[in-house]
Amino acid sequence: MSGRLCTMMVLLPGLLFILWTELGLCLKDREFHFKGDIRHYSVDNDTVYIATEDRLYQLSHDLMLVQSLTQRGVLKDPQSNYPQFTRVSETEKWNATFSVNVLLPLVSTKNLITCGVFDGWCGYCELLDSRNISKVLYMEHIQVGSLWRSSASVSFLVNVETRTRAETHILAAVQQNGVLQTQSSCPSMSTVQLHNTNDKQTGGIFSIRGENTNPAIDRKGDVDFVDGFQINSIIYLFSNLPSGDKINKVRLLWLEGKGGKLKTLNSLRGATLSVPDGDRDRRLIASSVIPGGPPVLWSGVFSVEGEPTNTELVLFDISPDLSIATDKDPDFCDDECGDKSRQMPKTLEPKKVIFTRNSMTSVLAVRQKAWTVFFIGTGDGQLIKLSVDKNYHTTCPKVLYKTSDDRRVFSKLHLDQVDLKHVYVPFQNQIIRVPVSKCSSYKTVQDCWSAQDPYCVWCGSKQSCTFEDDCQDSDWLSIPDDSQQKMVSYKVSKDQTGQIMLIIQMHVSAGKDVSSNFACQPSTSLFKKENPPPRFPHCTSILRGNVLPAEGLPVVVKIKLGSTQLTERLNLLNCTDIRGEPTSTLCRKCIKAGCGWATNHCSWANEGVGNDSVCQEMESTMNFSKPEISSITPSVVSFYGRNHAVLSGRNLSSVTGVRIQAKQDCPSQESPVWNNTGDRLTFHIPRAENKGVVKVCVLLPDGSCHGSFKITYRSAPSCMNITPSSSWISGKRKLTITGFQLEFVEAIKHSTAQQEVRVPGNFGNQDLHNLTYDSPAAENVHGTFSSTLSLKVANESLPCSTITYHPDPEFTSFTATKKGNDVLITIQKKADKLGMTLKELSVSGIYEDRKYPCILEEKETTDNAKTEFFTCEIQRTDITQFQELKIKYGDETVTIEADSNLILWFLLVLLLIPCIIVAVIIIYRSKQKKLTAKMNKIMEDLELDIRNDIRQGFVDMQMEKADLMENVGAIPFLDYKHFASRIFFPKDESLMKMCIKDIGPDAVKAELDESCKALSRLIQDQLFLKSMVHALEEQKGFTIEHKCMMASLLTVALHNNLLYLTEVMEALLMDLMQQNSNTQPKLLLRRTESIVEKLLTNWMSICLYGFLRETVGQHLFLMVSALTQQTAKGPVDCVTEKALYTLSEDWLLWQAPEFTSLKLKVLFAVGSDGEVSEPLEVSALSCDSVEQVKEKILSTFKAKFGFPYNTALRDVFIEFEKDGSFIPLEEVDSSSEVIGDVMMLNTLKHYKVPDGATIKVLSRKTHPPLSPQGSLKDDENFSVKYFHLIDPDIEEDQRNLERKKLKLKEVHLTKLLSTKVAVHSFVENLFRSIWGMPHSKAPHAVKHFFDFLDTQADNMKITDPDVMHIWKTNSLPLRFWINILKNPQFVFDIEKTPNLDGCLSVIAQAFMDSFSLSEIQLGKHAPTNKLLYAKDIPKFKQEVKVYYKQIKDQPPITDSEFRDFLQEESKKHENEFNETAALKELFKFIKPYFTEIKEKLDQNGAPAELIEQLHEVKNLFDSQKSCSWD
Repeated sequence: MSGRLCTMMVLLPGLLFILWTELGLCLKDREFHFKGDIRHYSVDNDTVYIATEDRLYQLSHDLMLVQSLTQRGVLKDPQSNYPQFTRVSETEKWNATFSVNVLLPLVSTKNLITCGVFDGWCGYCELLDSRNISKVLYMEHIQVGSLWRSSASVSFLVNVETRTRAETHILAAVQQNGVLQTQSSCPSMSTVQLHNTNDKQTGGIFSIRGENTNPAIDRKGDVDFVDGFQINSIIYLFSNLPSGDKINKVRLLWLEGKGGKLKTLNSLRGATLSVPDGDRDRRLIASSVIPGGPPVLWSGVFSVEGEPTNTELVLFDISPDLSIATDKDPDFCDDECGDKSRQMPKTLEPKKVIFTRNSMTSVLAVRQKAWTVFFIGTGDGQLIKLSVDKNYHTTCPKVLYKTSDDRRVFSKLHLDQVDLKHVYVPFQNQIIRVPVSKCSSYKTVQDCWSAQDPYCVWCGSKQSCTFEDDCQDSDWLSIPDDSQQKMVSYKVSKDQTGQIMLIIQMHVSAGKDVSSNFACQPSTSLFKKENPPPRFPHCTSILRGNVLPAEGLPVVVKIKLGSTQLTERLNLLNCTDIRGEPTSTLCRKCIKAGCGWATNHCSWANEGVGNDSVCQEMESTMNFSKPEISSITPSVVSFYGRNHAVLSGRNLSSVTGVRIQAKQDCPSQESPVWNNTGDRLTFHIPRAENKGVVKVCVLLPDGSCHGSFKITYRSAPSCMNITPSSSWISGKRKLTITGFQLEFVEAIKHSTAQQEVRVPGNFGNQDLHNLTYDSPAAENVHGTFSSTLSLKVANESLPCSTITYHPDPEFTSFTATKKGNDVLITIQKKADKLGMTLKELSVSGIYEDRKYPCILEEKETTDNAKTEFFTCEIQRTDITQFQELKIKYGDETVTIEADSNLILWFLLVLLLIPCIIVAVIIIYRSKQKKLTAKMNKIMEDLELDIRNDIRQGFVDMQMEKADLMENVGAIPFLDYKHFASRIFFPKDESLMKMCIKDIGPDAVKAELDESCKALSRLIQDQLFLKSMVHALEEQKGFTIEHKCMMASLLTVALHNNLLYLTEVMEALLMDLMQQNSNTQPKLLLRRTESIVEKLLTNWMSICLYGFLRETVGQHLFLMVSALTQQTAKGPVDCVTEKALYTLSEDWLLWQAPEFTSLKLKVLFAVGSDGEVSEPLEVSALSCDSVEQVKEKILSTFKAKFGFPYNTALRDVFIEFEKDGSFIPLEEVDSSSEVIGDVMMLNTLKHYKVPDGATIKVLSRKTHPPLSPQGSLKDDENFSVKYFHLIDPDIEEDQRNLERKKLKLKEVHLTKLLSTKVAVHSFVENLFRSIWGMPHSKAPHAVKHFFDFLDTQADNMKITDPDVMHIWKTNSLPLRFWINILKNPQFVFDIEKTPNLDGCLSVIAQAFMDSFSLSEIQLGKHAPTNKLLYAKDIPKFKQEVKVYYKQIKDQPPITDSEFRDFLQEESKKHENEFNETAALKELFKFIKPYFTEIKEKLDQNGAPAELIEQLHEVKNLFDSQKSCSWD
């Protein structure tokens, strides 16, 4: 029996595999996650290679997976010297893993070198084909590079010139570590060696052999290598030389790649890198050469005192000194290490300490114009960008990327070589591609310049901030070559003749179009017109009269830089009038006014110093004592900041604020203070954009800042787990949160409690991983429910976890038993899901008002898990008759009173237990054989049924053909007015009928009454209509339903003037776009939340009706007919309407019984004398109900003869010919099966109707049946009283044994595929008819509206193509076609069943997925409606892109062409709608908001005549006592 179960369990997953296949690893935007940790990675021209613990990955430059290769395999003949390594799949057995330590792409030969080790082996290398990395071109057991996974060895490719050619070798610099080498059984390797890269080199590939020897460089002590590279012929190699108690040395080696391997290694020269404070231990962590030169500039990250948390970025000139004698280095040598004639290496001093920060781990330097940009990785998961000008002045560091936790960035960063605009940032098990700049986020020229980003320029022709190569012309400007504080500065000077001059200085770099088109003009007439001509980047204006007013002269200077216009507002002061005490405040005022500071006074700019550095040297002379800071609590916070921090110190009484400054060149943040006692004050630590250390000082009223302290920003808290995961409702249960940085949590919030749980903040600076608190009591809730936890950090609430609240524990009784000198108490408690532990309880026995503590010892649970027992012990007492027991948990205390009869009951139970056991054994043995035989029979039948179901599903799927009938006769199109009314008013049938006019042969255009005429004239005014729409949408009581109804009424009222309706719609759309422009433009038109969005739906429906009917309609009807026919092939439950053949899993009849197909000969009674028609062959199923058989007969009749049968379904009854007589077939009768209180509908199988049987159709009107029976579906309790194919939910013993068969939903999922295959060609034809382009032209409305969207995007400076794609998708497919696809009854005179609705929803979802820009990652748990069309969506997406491109490339429609089109559409359907009814309904919306509409008109500056017309309309409608609809 167990074997059969195993077989069944294997078959079911195999069936599910048909619907789902794995789509790959986790790939998200600009990042890639790996299953194992990264060992090494390298970057080719357009490829990224990553070696993890057990796989090798090949990614495209944008981190899309190209190929991956397992590194697991089998070593065959492992005892031999050269065992063969063969890779195996992940499911196969393996005995070896290839761990890669060297990963080098050979660009010239398109190969990839990988070298490393196996466990227990000493070295292995492979040469792979980079075009297919699974292809191994060569393999060899050889040691190349390090044998350990270590970052202290480096390998890179170098070019060595020989007499005849340049050869490429692998330079392997291997860590030397005495401890590691003693643990290895492999032979020791030389420190530096050159290995071959191809077989044509001496010794063959991977060999170290030179011309006649095996040249190498050795080190007789420990060495850790950090980096290496080659520039021209010089090879640079960097290392740390640990020296025990001595200070670590950082060494640089130079090699000349000339003359072959031997000469290259013999050309060894060296230098020692000295850093500031050379008496402190320094280690090199990471490095990067700065492109350009000579000189060769290089940057290194150094740790201080051997700790990586305190690091410096230092700049050196490492240009090689070729005058030094070769091979005389005291630390490195060739074969003559014992030679005493070694000389001390040259010492290189740093040019500048560029940057200091905690925990820098990697650096990448890039030249950008005259600037150097450093990309710095950190140990707390950040990528920092630091720009340095030509004078080595730094700008404010910017964080390009940061993690929420403290993941360490690896020691090597690479630039994307394809676009040079992205940096690869590797972490432990992921790599991220981060843009080098965010130029597009700067919206103004000032923001673009203030970013101080060398990558960004302000493009005048685009009026946007972009990369320089994205600006097509020379009309651009950017930051200058040196760091400046302002883009525009000015000076006020006075020459010897007394002329006062205003000198404007531009601190920018610019393209030719800007520098040649530069001008500046002051706005006031007080300046002369004859000024010196402007010379970029400065211009001079001379003041008339040579006098400046005492209060200053306001001046607006207009500056022209190419096509960019700037406005600078100045207030020019007389420099000699700026007087007072010579303080730093006066000095700064002088410099700010464009003047110069001379000795203790302010003077003209040409007579003093114009730099505010002179002001910083001056002390404030205001009457303040200098404040001092002694501590800040807390001083370590998350990057969200901290509320209510406390600053302590001295002389704080005059402090007005606290300034937080990251770096000197960065903008500072200021926080107000309160509760200032003079030695303590409170302030909020603001949030920071990056992690790291900031400086804090306190502000005085004069603007000066005093004192110095540091605050460290770290990662935000993260929540991993919570134990226990439940609480009792009364609260106060100890819960422990596990995570990281939990010391920053200020409070914990439960969704079911109003009060926050405050957390004590005395954790210090430790990284807290466990945080324990008392759960709050749940308020106003009962039973079992979930509560969401969030961590409050400053002003942020971070999601944490979810716990479950259960009712408080229920203790029922206790017993006391003597045990030696102690008493054992057993407490009985109802079992629950709280998982209460012994530590959470406190128990005391009560005897004569005295408490006896009970020490808890044990907890047990009964086998049926309904009762729990807690055992505790009261020591050294003889009392066993405790009156009560007090149990405390949380803040609750419960009392259990003693039960005197409990012992007697317990003894009785003990006596009964043996009797019960004997009885059970007897019964068990007597029935065991019967039960075993019965179970075997059940399992055999079950296995057989499942096998048959799976086999039949497989056969159906393989044999399914698209043989559905395509000749469906005339297509029952609805006329235009009924189509439009169903679109306009889908949920209001009364309005739908009210707004339609029946058109007769004598129909004339109805005249409007005076009130409606007045309102019609009013809405023809665009100012009024826009004001009315905006006023109504601002009202809270004006719901979305009201907005949709209002839009449709306006559509009906203005249907005769589509041109005006179009203008209004476009004007309202532009207003809507302006509302959304500053938030999320991608959400525009996604939902119908405004009047104009519903107007757009209606407008599309009007304009595309002709296209729908002529091009799409036939394909839509054929698809609906195909779905209906496919559904009819299998059983359909008459009660629930679920079907075996469907596209929707929700409507799948997986409980379908066995059935057979029948061919029935149907006779129709003609007249009343018993005559019958010729037989009609009708297909039916044995499981069809009588009602379904009637429907199939009438459907076949209509398909056969092209017109419907003359009797309605409810008036038709049928009879079955059996033994020469006809038996009436009824839905239910006395023979119907009854299960419980539910009756089964009769089927053909119930009446035992065979294949080929004769059925006679009669009409109730001419042949009344003996027992008249109406349709059972008229009964409002139909679904409760009756069932068809799905068994009712009743007790098992009431079921018919024949119906008790196991049915599994998953077995029938193949029916979804069968249905999809059958109708797929119809779906494809429908989709392509929608996005097809007849005669290479889109419908006029589509082309016009898409051009309108493009124009608005240009006006709004939106350049993101994704935004335009989404706008077009939201306006056409989502707003119109989805409505048609899901509601074919809007187009045709048909009925939509619930099952058909489910199928259409699946198709509509696939249609919308075809327009989506996001890539949906599907897995085995994805919904079936997504999986069905998963392989078709990519193809459809490509067709959609072509469709959108064809529309964009199509020549625009002229205004006259589109005007003629709209006028023609208006004329086509003239007088089909009841305009009067629409206008009267429209006024019902205007009347309640009359005042608000009038106020909106006043705000918009409406003329008085328009407001008078509004009053006139109101008076005319108010004068009507009753309404009569035309």
